[in-house]
Amino acid sequence: MTSPERQPLLHDLSVTLAAPTVVLSRPDGDLDAAAPGAAVHGVFHADVRAVSLLRVTLRPDHAPSGEHAGETLPAAGGEGEGAGGIAGAGWQPVISVMNATDGPGRSRFVGLVQALGDAVPDPTVRVDRRRSVTPGRLTEHLTVLSTATTPVHLAVRVEAAGDLVTLDHTKAGRAPRPPATVTSQLQSGQGVLSWSDGTVAVAVSAPGATPDAERSTLTWTLTVKPGESADLFLTVEVSEPDAVVKAADPRPTWRRPDITADDRRLPALVAQSLDDLHSLRMTTAASPGDTFLAAGIPWFFTLFGRDSLWAARMLLPLGTDLALGTLRTLAAQQGTRTDPAAEEEPGKILHEVRRDVFDDGMGLRLPPVYYGTVDATPLWICLLHDAWRWGLPAADIEPLLPALKAALGWIDAAARAGDGFLSYIDHSGTGLSNQGWKDSADAARFADGRLAQAPLALAEVQGYAYEAALAGAALLDAFDLPDGERWRTFAADLADHFRARFWVSDQHGPYPAMALDGSGRPVDSVTSNMGHLLATGILNADESAAVAARLAAPDMSDAYGLRTMSSQSGGFGPLRYHCGTVWPHDTAIAVTGLARTGHLEAAARLIEGILDAAPGFDYRLPELWGGDARADAPAPVPYPAACRPQAWSAASAIALMAALIGLEPDVPAGRLHLRPTGPLPVGALTVAGLTVAGERLDVTIGTDGRIESVSAPSGLIVEEHAASRS
Repeated sequence: MTSPERQPLLHDLSVTLAAPTVVLSRPDGDLDAAAPGAAVHGVFHADVRAVSLLRVTLRPDHAPSGEHAGETLPAAGGEGEGAGGIAGAGWQPVISVMNATDGPGRSRFVGLVQALGDAVPDPTVRVDRRRSVTPGRLTEHLTVLSTATTPVHLAVRVEAAGDLVTLDHTKAGRAPRPPATVTSQLQSGQGVLSWSDGTVAVAVSAPGATPDAERSTLTWTLTVKPGESADLFLTVEVSEPDAVVKAADPRPTWRRPDITADDRRLPALVAQSLDDLHSLRMTTAASPGDTFLAAGIPWFFTLFGRDSLWAARMLLPLGTDLALGTLRTLAAQQGTRTDPAAEEEPGKILHEVRRDVFDDGMGLRLPPVYYGTVDATPLWICLLHDAWRWGLPAADIEPLLPALKAALGWIDAAARAGDGFLSYIDHSGTGLSNQGWKDSADAARFADGRLAQAPLALAEVQGYAYEAALAGAALLDAFDLPDGERWRTFAADLADHFRARFWVSDQHGPYPAMALDGSGRPVDSVTSNMGHLLATGILNADESAAVAARLAAPDMSDAYGLRTMSSQSGGFGPLRYHCGTVWPHDTAIAVTGLARTGHLEAAARLIEGILDAAPGFDYRLPELWGGDARADAPAPVPYPAACRPQAWSAASAIALMAALIGLEPDVPAGRLHLRPTGPLPVGALTVAGLTVAGERLDVTIGTDGRIESVSAPSGLIVEEHAASRS
């Protein structure tokens, strides 16, 4: 029996990126999509794999007469013994001993070649590989260093090819296609290999190398004297003029803060996260001047409504430019008609954008612009409101007011169609069966493990709608538009309706159900969805306390962060995508709500879980990881197919930092609230270079959790609130 195709595993890949280009390779830097278990290897540009093979090998070469150290020589010789080489050695791989990220868009690899140099136990030939990615371009700098006692004569070969398949092909775990036809040329001393399908064009060039189209190789021959080195360069350039996503402006989109803390893991986490976020910046062809964050590498390397909105919202402490770009980009493609195949409806914010139809080969088939998300529309309103409170100028908000009114109109229509709640169902039969953030097919389960049937009304989405209604009312009032009172009434009615229908109880007490199913029954599993409600305001104080208690209980919080589902629920599995794993953005949203509602011990427990996890991923937080208890696993267990980096995972580092300080600005009212969660789980903390109303904000909090100093923009009244732990 043939096993089904599986989504490729990602956890052990080296990732180097500068949107819309990313390299996914082995830890030694090579990539070969045809190798077993390597179907996702490649240089991807937007949704296309431009390069499916990039492999470096070396072999001994005969010594020519009159050579000079580091000199590039003619074609490689035979495989016999020569000075500095081992008899009979053929092409040898570089054995990896180190790989690491080296800043935004850069990676470093160090390897050894045992068949070269002195025949002694210690390695005498080393290969350093410096990889740099900019949009549409990959540069490799290879340095061969020798400490051998005699000159090393060698050939260096790079094999390069591309199958030009789309991302859905690789995500489905399908084998690579035969490489595109390669042409070669030698021009001005530079070897060039190239291929194209008429839409995407790829050129691989190497100064001093000899190209061979038949073998798809570029080869150098050289001699390296004792104690010296030779440098080789390779460039891959990818062109796709009709791509739907483009590179963002290279200038920074936000101000980068300086952070010091007694717990050094927090500054390390923020630093790596900001590097990753810088590399995830994109624009669309439709809105080239507006920057947003691609959702994640590799499957979501494009515009995603929900993900891009949450990431922009979490990054508001660094400025409002990203929020504005995200809002404009999504408003430009806001729904205008009813199209069940695309799930488009008037006023609705899209889910994702692709270059073509996305087909996973297993029944999921999405059009290039797909609107199958129930939460992006209220989240768009919430981001607009929050950006306004962080100081987004009125001149930038006013052009977005028509989109605000259209989005509110969609919420009203959706609530009327869903018995007062926002719900969803896959109308096409080939779209997403679940359309909240937990969008896997088995995400919505009852406490006994049974799957819930659509249409589903998710708990957190009702919270988002409540918050969006009040946010919309505030914006309508501020800009002298009608209907503010109508939306405040909508929010009050929704809260009452939610209270009557969603709350359930078990032996541990009351809690909000994950959802209502198609027959109106509460889906009663204990899940992290309830954590999203805390910051929306839909819960009263007693309800918030009940939710905080459930989130703080060991069955939810004794992992490396907040579990998506209680370990006591029937559908739980520590490596089930949405039913037991830990997602850092999910944890950060809960932490924000816990801090805002005064449940500081629960917030601190979850923050500690994320900080404990971060070193296990070299501070590059993936999309998710296993929900194993910290007492049972000395490090977080990777979810093998998790995207890394992921925008909202990286942005959660900023959200956690903001929650520690308790930042809540209200620039239109001229106030800045600070409610630190102290004593902080990270000890003393100084954050310098945050941005409010376009100006700098510095905050220092002592080990006792008290604010020691604040330097805020002029014109803002700073209100400091003492923490009361609960």
